[in-house]
Amino acid sequence: MASFTSFNLAKQLLTSVPKLARSYAPPASTKAVKVPLALHGIEGRYATALFGAASKQQTLEKVEAELSKIKIAIEKDSKIRNFLEDPSLSRKNKKASIEALLKDGKYSETTKNFFVVLAENGRLPVTTKIINSFQSLMVANRGEVPVTIITAKDLDPNILRRLEKSLTNFLDQGQKLIVTNKVNPLILGGLVVEIGNDKTIDLSVSSKLAKLNKLLTDAI
Repeated sequence: MASFTSFNLAKQLLTSVPKLARSYAPPASTKAVKVPLALHGIEGRYATALFGAASKQQTLEKVEAELSKIKIAIEKDSKIRNFLEDPSLSRKNKKASIEALLKDGKYSETTKNFFVVLAENGRLPVTTKIINSFQSLMVANRGEVPVTIITAKDLDPNILRRLEKSLTNFLDQGQKLIVTNKVNPLILGGLVVEIGNDKTIDLSVSSKLAKLNKLLTDAI
């Protein structure tokens, strides 16, 4: 699949995004859309374009629900994954197939048109990554801060509530925590706190042992 320079990709997006707004009955808002999160890479650019189009058409929540449905279908059905990723299929054939697949699914025009754009631009192989990026935008748009607390075994509910209460002190006004407790016996003990997509507090026993081992190794 051909690669694109940043200039060509930007040019491509500028010509593709207007297609997202076609076939609508109500006029789209001309007010500039404020994107809640800066995303990078191909998936980030396309997700941001979709967020802008859906926001102007006031279909953000509907598009989010539809993409979640499509993501589940992709994860469960290998035939769909193979179709999206198959480099031997022409963009024209993929576009026709996508239009047929989404025709009877009661999807919004925003979602249908966006997938047509992906097919036309040869970006269907990164569909799941684009959906993940769009979901990150929606989480940020609602002021939600996803926090994953990783422990060697399930946390006691009382301790989990205390941790959650402590973490709320670091939130900005209007934000709210979405806390998940995941179990990973490999950390041995302690905990690892992942905040959003870019912050990690590692207080695990495995991490402390690794640091101690490094100190002992360096000292020899």
